[in-house]
Amino acid sequence: MALEPQQLTGPGRITSLYLASRAGDPTFRVAQARAVTGRGLVGDRNYWAGEGPRPRRRGAGRASGICDVSLIEAEALDALDREHGITLTPAECRRNLISRGIRLNPLVDQEFQIGTAVLRGLRLSEPCARLEQLVRPGLIRGLLHRGGLRAEVVRGGIIQLGDQILPLPHGTRPLLAPAAPA
Repeated sequence: MALEPQQLTGPGRITSLYLASRAGDPTFRVAQARAVTGRGLVGDRNYWAGEGPRPRRRGAGRASGICDVSLIEAEALDALDREHGITLTPAECRRNLISRGIRLNPLVDQEFQIGTAVLRGLRLSEPCARLEQLVRPGLIRGLLHRGGLRAEVVRGGIIQLGDQILPLPHGTRPLLAPAAPA
């Protein structure tokens, strides 16, 4: 019997990694991605390639805030299919990292390690009307508060398929060699 999402305590694992070259382009699966501090995943549409630090926008909507990396639980996609009859593949959900075995919502305002990278959960990534238009009515209701997590890269590194997602105690960082500069 599959665990319900509220029962998952981790450590979870990365089951899929996706990038998209530009906004609106289809996502493509990769075996690993390089996370760069304050910039995102190299080769992804959300990677900040500008000069200096990424602008910190305020306000509502998709363009607000920052999002270096997006994550979603595979269990949420399973529940969407089971409870609402809506099949959304990992590629279609447009999140970078698909996890299994850990609840992501509790990672808001917490640092966690994936591979050699350290990320910080910023906020929930609620489903948008555009995705619902592309897939099927009812998607927003089915993924409400299960749409994943937006995160920032606080220490760059490599993220690979199968890597564990390890929540870090508040105020600590893992004792690993520093990641190579980007």
